[in-house]
Amino acid sequence: MTYTEASMNALRLAGDELADATVATLFERGEVGKFNSLMRYVSTVGAPLPDGLPDVAREYLEATRVPPAWVDWGEMERARLFFIDNNVHISTALSFASMPACYVVPRVAKLLSTTHGLKYPSKRMAETGQFTVYLMRPDAFEAGSRFIPAAQKVRLLHASIRHHLTRENRWDTDTFGTPICQEDMIGGQMFFSLLVLDSLHRLGIHMSTEGAEAYYYAWRVVGAMLGVDQDAVPKTLDDARRFLDLYMIRYMGPSEEGTQLTRQLIDLYEEVVPGTFFDPIVSALIRHLIGDTCADWLHVPRTPWDTVIKAAPHLLGVLETIEDRSPFSAWALDRLGHLTTIFELSSLTRGRVMHYAIPEQLKKDFGVSSTVPRTHRWSPPASTVS
Repeated sequence: MTYTEASMNALRLAGDELADATVATLFERGEVGKFNSLMRYVSTVGAPLPDGLPDVAREYLEATRVPPAWVDWGEMERARLFFIDNNVHISTALSFASMPACYVVPRVAKLLSTTHGLKYPSKRMAETGQFTVYLMRPDAFEAGSRFIPAAQKVRLLHASIRHHLTRENRWDTDTFGTPICQEDMIGGQMFFSLLVLDSLHRLGIHMSTEGAEAYYYAWRVVGAMLGVDQDAVPKTLDDARRFLDLYMIRYMGPSEEGTQLTRQLIDLYEEVVPGTFFDPIVSALIRHLIGDTCADWLHVPRTPWDTVIKAAPHLLGVLETIEDRSPFSAWALDRLGHLTTIFELSSLTRGRVMHYAIPEQLKKDFGVSSTVPRTHRWSPPASTVS
């Protein structure tokens, strides 16, 4: 797939027609509050839609209640097993690479700073972590699961942000393009898939090519369910690399909002880590995973742990070798990873289920283990930028 300045500019102006039309109608009819109230406890597949739900919302939910017809369920199962095998490492990558990567794109950082909820990074991280856990459950697309309703609500949340910013003239479309445009949605998909795989590689995690490709495939399915134009989405990891390189070269840089969001993220995880001795490891992990240039743009502090953290791949490599050679060790480490992920998520959510709703207003002061043998170890696609 070839990406050009012209094709990227077209994606920069495109939104999500279905979700945008649904949200616009809900606001025009004053039915947003009713929708949020009625949908708060409709959180599982197969749950009956409540009486009184606005017709436009009911039509949207019916149209988006099933995954794309092209989904390969064998590939999705491989992705789930890959997640189970690497869940704690994936959580680390999402927290300390994917989120800071969002902050290093100034217009994305500016957008993330516009809502009340995203002022508090624990909410954003909890929503992302919970969404990923829902996706990687074995029953993610079956009756009783929480993933599809969460995806439906997140898609409407994105549309509501576009609605607020454009209707209230709080977004410079000429400069920044459409808020949460197709280009940024695909970029976000790259941050949560390819960049996670890059981070696992940098940490020395053993991955098969099949596992890496399956994990990326799962996020393609997520993108489809969140309204991403599938004609524009990279289909392979090599295409994903080309898109991500071009996207980052076009937009990455420093910003006040990015610095503020990064500081909040660091403070959040320093509170989660017991005591203070290990606090600097948070900054060190971010710097190790996103590189010094991006870390400096985000004002990530330099600490003595910056050198220590470089030994992490060697330590993790030893654990990965043990896991490869011993079925019991593999089970024990996978179980430990699962418990660590649950502990982190429960710390961020304080034991509550995160509810995805349409924000009725934005922040007023806007401005600121796999069954596939681990042979043919996966290596990231080479950079397309010299």
